[in-house]
Amino acid sequence: MYCPFCQHHDSRVLDSRTTEDGRCVRRRRQCPSCERRFTTIEQMQIVVVKRSGVIEPFSRDKVITGVRKACKGRPVTTEQLAKLGQDVEDALRAAGRAEVPADEVGLAILEPLRKLDQVAYLRFASVYKQYESVDDFTAEIDSLKGAPTA
Repeated sequence: MYCPFCQHHDSRVLDSRTTEDGRCVRRRRQCPSCERRFTTIEQMQIVVVKRSGVIEPFSRDKVITGVRKACKGRPVTTEQLAKLGQDVEDALRAAGRAEVPADEVGLAILEPLRKLDQVAYLRFASVYKQYESVDDFTAEIDSLKGAPTA
């Protein structure tokens, strides 16, 4: 860890604590060269493995952008989309894996979206699940009829 003040290549950890939500580790450090103290926050980075094998960092904004398209014309607020993005990220982090297949990201989106807006869910699911016939839509609509709404 480079010192942010003098750029010395090393630092000493004085204290380590997990954050209240348990997702991050906060470390208080001191530079042996300039003796100034600074704090770092370490968080596990989730990467998404796409079907093509390409690996890219998980992006909550990318999730929200994709869901926003499905919600076009629906009574869904920006705050609700932000919460859905956070819920998806929380679900992926709870799985405890650093590498997540793209399919699992889609699955993590489906349930919160279903609770948020059933029409947007159906739009998103029709692309994600690759419906091939009207019967696929009918079966999904039948399953939605018994589901609670937001």
